[in-house]
Amino acid sequence: GVEVGPQPQGVARADVLDKMRKIVKHGLDFVQLFNGGQEFPPCTIEVFKIMEKVDYPRNKNGEIIAIIHPKLQDQDWQPLKNGDPLFLTLDGEVIPYQGNCTVYPTFINEAAYYEKKQAFVKTEKFKLTAKHLRLSV
Repeated sequence: GVEVGPQPQGVARADVLDKMRKIVKHGLDFVQLFNGGQEFPPCTIEVFKIMEKVDYPRNKNGEIIAIIHPKLQDQDWQPLKNGDPLFLTLDGEVIPYQGNCTVYPTFINEAAYYEKKQAFVKTEKFKLTAKHLRLSV
């Protein structure tokens, strides 16, 4: 499957549809080249591994008491370091990220995840090396 976004629920965006078409076309091009015998050289790619889901700060009644900080909003896949602004309380207090390593948040403030108690997902960045690839006959 391919998920391309972000895109609000119930909204059809031309730019997101165009991205989806491009990635599907690249995938089909790869399959055609691979099946045609093309050899692909080794390569290194960056990947992101999910570490944990992070909830919004809540009071004892389970009500959200802070929102995503404006400096974090729309910064999916960007580095988040210790001390960076994370949440903003309704009183204007900044709640900073407190972590021992840089993380890469994604699915930041996605409406579909409110009911799942998820403000964002913390990921860590890795580099993977793929060996050369070719069709075995």
